Amino acid sequence: MSEVEAAIRAAAPRALAALVRRYDAFDQCEDAVQEALLEAFVRWRQNGVPEQPTGWLISVATRRMMDGWRRDNARRQRELNDFLRAADPAPEDYREDTDDTVRLLVLCCHPALTPASQIALTLRSVGGLTTAEVAAALLVSETTVAQRISRAKRQIAGARFELPTPEEYDVRLRAVLQVLYLIFNEGHTASAGASLQRVDLADEALRITRLLHRSAGGSGEVTGLLALMILTHARRDARTGPGGSLIPADRQDRSRWYADEIAEGTRLVEDALRAGAVGPYQLEAAIAAVHSEADSVETTDWIQIAGLYRLLERVDPSPMVTLGAAVAVAMTEGPDAGIAIVEGLADDRHLGDHHRRLSVLAHLHELAGRPDRARANYLAALERTRNAAEQNYLRERIAHLIK
Repeated sequence: MSEVEAAIRAAAPRALAALVRRYDAFDQCEDAVQEALLEAFVRWRQNGVPEQPTGWLISVATRRMMDGWRRDNARRQRELNDFLRAADPAPEDYREDTDDTVRLLVLCCHPALTPASQIALTLRSVGGLTTAEVAAALLVSETTVAQRISRAKRQIAGARFELPTPEEYDVRLRAVLQVLYLIFNEGHTASAGASLQRVDLADEALRITRLLHRSAGGSGEVTGLLALMILTHARRDARTGPGGSLIPADRQDRSRWYADEIAEGTRLVEDALRAGAVGPYQLEAAIAAVHSEADSVETTDWIQIAGLYRLLERVDPSPMVTLGAAVAVAMTEGPDAGIAIVEGLADDRHLGDHHRRLSVLAHLHELAGRPDRARANYLAALERTRNAAEQNYLRERIAHLIK
């Protein structure tokens, strides 16, 4: 990423947040910032990045908004002049406001939007990605992303640019955390495409979550999600081999895990668990911390992990939690105990036919010494995954079992 691109990526969401706070018109502010970004790409490449890139964008975007309002409604010239005199956002006026970014994040995760629209709008408006970059990150067409963003802007037109009331806060915060979690997970293991992971997308989710944590650091769940992301992301280099091939946890070179990030994540887990009532992200982070402390799969404290999964199933039951618990049970009570749990998910409408359930089932049958059943489930998983790295790994396991 060039210096200009990096500056634009950092400044764009700050400029948008500042404009929306001042003018309370998300769709018009967002359009104006996009026009300012186009000018910045040209001008900054020619003249260099300005000393105050966010202020520069605010000034240019504001002029674009004013020009548009003048064209669209000349009859309101007097009101517009009053408006301009009252709120002239010169570059030197800009001061970074983390709360503005958090308000923008909450607005992008408005409950009126679908999860797909929330993710697209968050990546565009808070992440500072272009429409093309959002499309590449989500592996959909630019047209699809543009439609989602356009529809989302219409749906939240007139929504308040402010933090939710205390009564609304928990619900809105859960939506924000879920969107960030989904973005990170797509970066950690891409649902489709040639690469196992999209490190840039995971980095972006982590960056935004750090912003949220600075503003709402007292929340155990915000701290828990940040810890979970850091601990999971710390393993990124060890997860793939030459050519991007998938390396499973039991074969990873753990010296390639980032020790400083694991230390940071572990400290955050301790902070999160002291924050009061324990939620799902805190428990997932605690599980990740136990994995990170071990030198190998064999020396992992599976009894502690199984206990944490039992708590997680009570706090936030879901098929994916049960699937994770099955692996821990298999490691403490034997593969057949885990197989029984995984087979119990066969009728689940979301996970029953999913390649992750089938891959876990195949792995457990392999551990139990049933190569034919393992191979059959690996084949079924291979038919259902769209990620090339996962496909290649499944083919490798199938070939190994044929020998």
